[in-house]
Amino acid sequence: MAREVSSISRVGTSEPFELQVARGQISYHTVLFKYGYNPNIINVDETIWDAGGIYAYPASALAMTVTSASGATDAGVKVTLSGLDANYLDQTEEVTLNGSGTFTTTNTYRRVFRAFVSGATSPAGNITISNGGTTYAQITSGENQTLMAVYTVPAGKTLYINQGTATHGTDTSGAYMTIRFVTRESGGVFRTRTKIDVTGGEILFPFTYPIRLEEKTDIEVRAICNKNQINAVSATFEGVLIDNGSAL
Repeated sequence: MAREVSSISRVGTSEPFELQVARGQISYHTVLFKYGYNPNIINVDETIWDAGGIYAYPASALAMTVTSASGATDAGVKVTLSGLDANYLDQTEEVTLNGSGTFTTTNTYRRVFRAFVSGATSPAGNITISNGGTTYAQITSGENQTLMAVYTVPAGKTLYINQGTATHGTDTSGAYMTIRFVTRESGGVFRTRTKIDVTGGEILFPFTYPIRLEEKTDIEVRAICNKNQINAVSATFEGVLIDNGSAL
């Protein structure tokens, strides 16, 4: 029997606004959730993402080469890239690794902020998305998705961040992590929007009044340890993208 998908608000009752956005029932609104993980942070500032170090951004739109560390073993693996084109518009592309375990995208990307395995076969090795020796995304073996607390607001949209989290793995040495939520407007420099210290636990930082981020703004989370020792750190941020000039 066919079932009709309908918001309960249509029959005189209420439903949380956030759920209606997630269901695609609110025009011009799109949910954003970003999650990053870095297992190897010491006393040097790093972006919270799979490949380590401070994340580098393309200076122009580039074709990306998708490569498996396991080479021909991963021939046929399908990977979907999500990012922005030369005009900072949303762009998604699925590629299939060839007989050598690699593939160069048809599209060019000004930003890449997510990639995931979209077929029925998991890769045996890490998959990198790169150009000219610079890695812009990495799918770590076993995850089947990038884990990068990195994002850029598409053209024609405004992002409202309403919450973030930061987690430091259990520690008994007295080490603490300094974690920063940083943003860079188009043509500007990165500036700190939130800065917190975490020792062996999780911190939730809700923004009762959401942080407004304009189109083309780069966003990431960074962390550094006060001691020269390896630490695992994760971070999330979430919010809603609203089309500029929309009626709502």
